[in-house]
Formats: sequence, C-alpha cells, structure tokens
Amino acid sequence: VAAMGSWSPFLFVFSLSVLLHFNPSLAYSLKNCTVAYSYSVTEVRVQCIHRYLTAVPDEIPQNATSLDLSSNQILKINRTDLIGLSKLKYLNLNKNSISHIKDGAFSDLVQLTNLTIDLNNLTNVTDNMFQGLSKLVYLSLYFNQITHISPLAFQHLTSLQRLILRFNNLHQIIAIVPVLQLPNFYELDLAQNNFISFQSDDLPVNISNLRTLKLNSNCLRKFSLTRDLFPHLESIHFSGCSSDFEWNVPNKTFLRSLSTLYLSETYISFETYTLMLQSADSVEYLSLGFMKQWLDEGLIDIACRLPALTRLKLTYNFPGSINDTLLQSCSKLTELNLAANDLTELSRFSLRAMKRLKRLDLHKNYLTSVPLAIRSLSTLQILQLSHNFIAELRCSDFHNLTRLTELNLSYNRISILKRCVFQEMNYLKVLKAKHNLISEFDGTFKFTLQNLQVLNLYSNNFNKLSDGHFQNLSSLRSLALESKIYSVAQAGAFEGLYDLQNLSVSLLSYTEGLFTGLQLLESLTLHQSFELDSGISKKKFEPSFSSLPSLKRLKIKNYNTYSCEISQNLLRGLKSLEHFAAERFFIESPHPDTFTYSPHLKNLQITQSNLSELKPELFQPIPNLQALDLSKNKLRSLDFLAQADLPALSGLTLRGNELTVINETIFQSLPALTYLDLFGNPFTCDCSNTGFIQWVKSNNQTQVINAYQFDCSFPLSKLGTKLLDFDIQSCWMDYSFLCFITSTCLVILTLLSSFIYHFLRWQLAYAFHFFLAFFYDSRKRRKGTPHRYDAFISYNIHNEDWVYREMLPVLEGEQGWRLCLHHRDFQPGKPIIENITDAIYSSRKTICVISRHYLQSEWCSREIQMASFRLFDEQKDVLILLFLEEIAAWQLSPYYRMRKLVKRRTYLSWPQASQYTGVFWHNVQRALETGDAPTETTDPLTGLAGLDI
Repeated sequence: VAAMGSWSPFLFVFSLSVLLHFNPSLAYSLKNCTVAYSYSVTEVRVQCIHRYLTAVPDEIPQNATSLDLSSNQILKINRTDLIGLSKLKYLNLNKNSISHIKDGAFSDLVQLTNLTIDLNNLTNVTDNMFQGLSKLVYLSLYFNQITHISPLAFQHLTSLQRLILRFNNLHQIIAIVPVLQLPNFYELDLAQNNFISFQSDDLPVNISNLRTLKLNSNCLRKFSLTRDLFPHLESIHFSGCSSDFEWNVPNKTFLRSLSTLYLSETYISFETYTLMLQSADSVEYLSLGFMKQWLDEGLIDIACRLPALTRLKLTYNFPGSINDTLLQSCSKLTELNLAANDLTELSRFSLRAMKRLKRLDLHKNYLTSVPLAIRSLSTLQILQLSHNFIAELRCSDFHNLTRLTELNLSYNRISILKRCVFQEMNYLKVLKAKHNLISEFDGTFKFTLQNLQVLNLYSNNFNKLSDGHFQNLSSLRSLALESKIYSVAQAGAFEGLYDLQNLSVSLLSYTEGLFTGLQLLESLTLHQSFELDSGISKKKFEPSFSSLPSLKRLKIKNYNTYSCEISQNLLRGLKSLEHFAAERFFIESPHPDTFTYSPHLKNLQITQSNLSELKPELFQPIPNLQALDLSKNKLRSLDFLAQADLPALSGLTLRGNELTVINETIFQSLPALTYLDLFGNPFTCDCSNTGFIQWVKSNNQTQVINAYQFDCSFPLSKLGTKLLDFDIQSCWMDYSFLCFITSTCLVILTLLSSFIYHFLRWQLAYAFHFFLAFFYDSRKRRKGTPHRYDAFISYNIHNEDWVYREMLPVLEGEQGWRLCLHHRDFQPGKPIIENITDAIYSSRKTICVISRHYLQSEWCSREIQMASFRLFDEQKDVLILLFLEEIAAWQLSPYYRMRKLVKRRTYLSWPQASQYTGVFWHNVQRALETGDAPTETTDPLTGLAGLDI
C-alpha cells in the first residue's frame, strides 16, 4: 500500500521483534560479522559487509543459513574457509578481489541454493570448483575475467536452474555446453562477453530445457539454429551485434515457444531485423530500444504484424514526438511502453488505432501536458505519466477514460487538482500524485472517485485540510499526505473515510476530533511542526486517538526543537496498539502512565528526544514488549532496565547515547534479550567496564552488534583503540587460582598441625620456653642483676602440704636459706611466665619437687624447662631434682627432657630417705652450698659426686 512507504524506517527498526521465541543461534558476538534477525527462527543470516576482510573469517557460526561477505578484500577461497557450514543456503561473495577458488572449497555446503561471486577477479572455472553443490539453483559469476570454463565445471550442479556469466571474457560457445545438459536448467545469461557466434552446430547437445537466453552486447556475427535444440526457449535478448550479423533460423518451429524478444541498438541491418521478426511468430512481448532509424523505416509495422504480439516496448527511440501514422498497424496491442523517449508530445491521432490498449507507459519524458492522444483509449486501465513536466490538469484531459483503474502523476509540476478532472473515473482505484506542487484540492474528491482505494499525495504543498475534502472516498484504504509543507487540519477533514487503514499526514496544528470516524485505521504516521505562536508549546499536547480502536501502528515525528508537555493520556483508547515510534517528541521522560492504555505494545521507539533518564515504572504496563529502540538520546545509565520487568524483550537498540560504563548485571533482568546494539556510545576503557567486556565475550545468549568496533572515548590515552581490546587481566586477579592456593595451604597446614600436635608438641613447647629463657638470660646478663634467693622451689599445688610441713622448716628455719615460693614471692598482676622466669634467674638454684602431679602440670613443665635451659646455657650447677614418689623411667617418656636429665644426673629421692631424713636434708644443704663453677668430680645436677639416695 502506498502509505506504507512512510513506515519503512520504522518497520525496519522494529523488525527485530519477529522472533517470538529465543533463538540460540544468536548467542554470540562476532568480531567481524553480525547475525541479523529473521522472520523465521530457523534462519540465521550472517552479514560481514564492508569489513575490509582479506580472508573468510573463522567465526562464522555453523548453523548459519545465509552468509554475506560482499564488499571486502578477500583474495581467495581456501578448502577450509567454509568447512562445516552444512546448513548454508545463500552465499554472497560479491565485490571482493577473489582470483582463485580451491577445488572443493564449497564441498561442505550441501544445502546451498544461491551462490553469487559477482565483481571479482576469477579467470578460470575449474573441474571441482563447485564440488558438493548438488542443491545449487542459482549461480552468478557476473563481472569477472573468466576466459575458460572446464568441460566438467558444472557436473556437480545437478539442480542448477539459472547461470549468470554476464560481463566476462568468454569467446567459445562450447564452454557453456555442460550447463545446457543439466536437467533443471532454464536461464543462461551470456551478455557482454566476446562471443562472435551462437550456432546449434557448435553445441553437441541433443535437446535443452533452456527457456531464457541473454546474448546482449556480444558483437555476434551469426545466430544459427538449424535443429530443434531449444523447444522450450521463451525469451531471447539481443543487442550490440555486428553490422554484418547473420540470422539463420530456417524453421520457425525451432522458436515455437518464443514469447519474449529483446532487440536493441541499430548495428544490425533493417533486413536482418525483419528476418528475425518473421522467424518469431509466437512472440507476445517485444522490446525495441535505440532503434529510431529502423522504426522510421517501418520496422514497427513488421513487428505489429506478428500474430501473437500484444505488448510492445519502445524506449530510447523518439526524441520529440510521435506522428499519426507510426503506430497505426499496432491495433492488437494491450500494452505500450513509450518511457524514456524524451517525448514532448504525441500527435492527436497517434494512438487511435489501439482499441485494445489497457496499459500505457509514458514516464520519463518531457511532456508538459496530458497528450490529447490518450482520449481515444477507452479501454485503458493503467496510465503512467510520472517524471514529466505537466503543470496543469485540464477538465478534459482524461475524457473517455472511464475504465481507468490506476493513474500515476508523480514527479510533475501540478499545482492544483480540480474536481472536474476525475469526474468520469468511476473505476479508478489507485491515484499517485506524489512530489508535485499541489496546494489545494478545489473540491476534487467531494463527489467523485467512490472506488478509489489508494491515494498518494506525498510531498506536495498542502497548507490546509478542510472539512469534507475526502468525504466521498468511502472505499479509500491508504492515504499519504506527508509533506515538507505542514497543513492546518480542520475537524472533519477525514470524515467519510470509513475503510481507511493507512494514513500519513504532516500537520501544522491539531484540531480536536480530527481522526473521528476512522474506525478501521491500523497505521498512522503523524509528522508535526506546531508553530510557536499557536500556544501549543505552552500547554499539554493531547491529541485524541481514542476514536481509533483498530490502530496497531503509530508514528509521531516532531520537527520543532521547542518542548511542550505530553499528556499522560496520549495513547488513551489504543488497546490494539502494537508499534509506537516517537522521534523528537518526548523532550523529557514520559509520564509513568503513558503506556497504561496500550498493554499489547510489542515495539517501542523513542529516538532523538534528549532523554537523560527513564523510570522503570514507564515500562511496567507493557510486559509484552519485544523490541525497544532508544537511540540518539542522552542516556547515561541503564539502571531503569533492572526493574522495568520486560521478560519478553529480545531486541534492544541504544545507539548514539552517552553511556560510558555498562553494568552487565542489568541484562540479567532481560531473560529473552538476544540482540543488543550499543554502537556510537562514548565508552570508558578502564577497569570500570571489565565486567561488561567479559560479558560481551562470554555470554551465551545475547549478541552485541558490532561489539568489536566499539571505540574508546575515555581516558584520552585510549583514544583510537577499541573497547574489547582493553586488557581486563590487569584489573582483576585469578580468584579461582587464588582459592586453589589458599585451600591447598590450609589443607597442608591442617595436616602439619595435626602431625606436630601428635608427635612434636612437647618438643615445640620446650623450644618455646627455651627461647624465652634464652631471651631472659641475655637480658639478665646485660643488666648484671645479683641473686635475691638461694633457691626457687618448683612444686605442684598437690605437694604444697609437704613443702610447708617438711621442706620450709628445715631449709629456711634450720639451715637459713632464702627460698622463693610462687604463692608468696610472685609479683601480683605480672604475667605468670614472667614471674617464673624472674624467680629462676633471681635464685642461685632451682629445686624441682617432682611427683606424678608435677609431671602433669603445664606450669611445672614450663618451670623445669626454663631451669634446664639455664643449666645447659650457663653450664653451672643450678638445678636440684627432688623426687617425692618412685616414678619409673618409662613414665617419664612423655617428658623427654626430664628423662634425659634423670639418666645423666644423680637425684634426691624422698621415699628412699624416709628412715634417714637428716641425711636427706644434709645432702640438700650440700647441693645448695656448691658454688657456681662446676668441677670434674662434681655432679652438675646435685653437687654430689655419684650420690644416689
């Protein structure tokens, strides 16, 4: 429908929504290509156009059904370039520099049906170049440099139907013999080669199914068909043949199926053209171009005598005019094409013989008015007068054309449409008058054209749409009124258009009730440019669409830069709306209730509106949204998508915004997203985009279109680089490896700790106290502190009674020694270990009162370890062991230090001295009296040589 032309950009943007289900084939972002959306989930169309590729990229998905590699710099096709693409049906290699294709390069393309390798540098077609292409239907090798075709080149193409070899350097017709033998082959294009003859005698073929043969611009000298080789041939194209061209078809039946014949240029003699036409009695459509000389000589008369001829095309022939007699013999014609002839006029009676003419084409001429000649064409149904210089339509211009159904007046200079012009066109269904200067209707449609279905007045100069202009067009379905000149529309301007389905209009002002009565309208394109002095910019813009219950597509485009408040009730009543596009319309974020009235909206486009932020509440009434385009705004964040609740959104376009950093977690709230376009945003290439970069490269659902072409805008040091080239390894550690190292160390530490605790805990404890003693001993030496006590008594609390009852009365009372006891002499508040250390090093001797309880005490163990360290560090007799109980050696094993001391030293035993206590305390006195320096005969432990009591 004519009005739909204005929808093409809008529908192109929103064609993304045709995928109603997630297509797993789109789950990647390609570096040099993109995967386009398709109307079928089974189609995967890969496009790698204008990428400066020098070879076929290795990223082509193996489920691709269409691959476009055109307009690159590919030099050759290797055997492995297309391997694995077994589902490919369409392959486009046009406009490259391919000079060589390896044998078997297409062998994996078992489903390929269309292959085009136009505008390349191929010189030869080899035996196995097309191996494996058993399903190929169409092959185009247009504009290469092919000079040789192997006899076996097409043996694999058993399904081939059409072959284009136009514009090559072929010169031997024998080269095309193999293709003529293919069972399904029907079209062969050999135009613009170097063939000098086409003779059946040179073709060792019994019969061919060929239906179309194009031999244009080959400078042929001979065409000879001396046997019934092409019984199904329907169309032949000839042009540019040599002046001595010879036509040899002795039997007309050899061309019995020929229905279309194209002849062009005047190099062939008049006699030869006559002979050619006389051999083609079955021709129905004849095209004669660039042949004015022979047409003036009477070639048209010969052509129009063909018994089957009904359609005649005479282009590029008649500068100036056509006289009354030129076409008098063409009374059987139903179609006549006189386009592109530079005609300024047709004589009044030039067409009077054509009583059967249904279609007349006069476009691309220099006509300044409608020719009088057409008034005699009472059978005419289609009239083409576009691209002329017609300035005025007179009331009688179409007189007698009562059967006209389609009239094209586009691209003229018509300024007014008068009502009387169309008064006899009761059957007119299509009227096209776009790109004229029409500014008023003069009541054109008030009483006429009741059957008109399409009215295209695009790009005219309407400044006013008045009440009742279209009231009688009750059958109209499509009306196009878009223009650079904006109209003032009155209420009722579209009254009476009860069947209207598509409307596009440019308005300077809006009137309440303008669209009343358009119950069946499905598509509305509204271009607006409200004047500043109208006051509309100062109040709410609230056009009423509530009278359009069937509206599915609405596009509003504003051409002014000032802002006005958009009512939240903008879409009230549009419950059927599925597509909404607004360009330069919302100057600020739309009201959250804007889409409350359109719950079935699937495609939404808000572009060039300077929006800097959007609220998630705006999208919550439209959960079925499948495609969203917010291009050319000023969005800096996508946080609104996280709570927008768009489970069905599959296509998201955000081109040309101000997004610098993308939070990849936002896309987790869009479970159906498969297409994302972020091209043209000023990305920051630093660690803030690390997550997004990693997501683009690794996510298995969303294809980010042209992701590898995203430019860095910040920081300035990254200008000229690409976002996905940023090294994210510099921003984060390998946490998995770190966790591995940590867990490994933890396990080893646990095992080591268990081992140490079980086997080495006492050794470590001793080492610890040994260190403390060493540290304390060093400090004491530095200070030179004198001894305050004669002996430190180390004992367990369970033996305290014995110490007070037996030891103290003798050693302190009778013998007068100064003893240090922990309950009496330890400094309160001081750490225990420091009290122990001070007590040992402040005493000349340490007496250990050992019992089983003593051996099990942690603090007693530390005291004896500290004392034994002092013993071996100072090499002095400072330790006295006094056993209160008989303890076997094996019971000392856990306290390995004690066991070693007992084995090396004589010790005092209280149980053995029970009957000789005096001797026992005397020996203790002797041990306390020994000096600091040991002697060879003195036991360092007790001071008693070999004493064993």
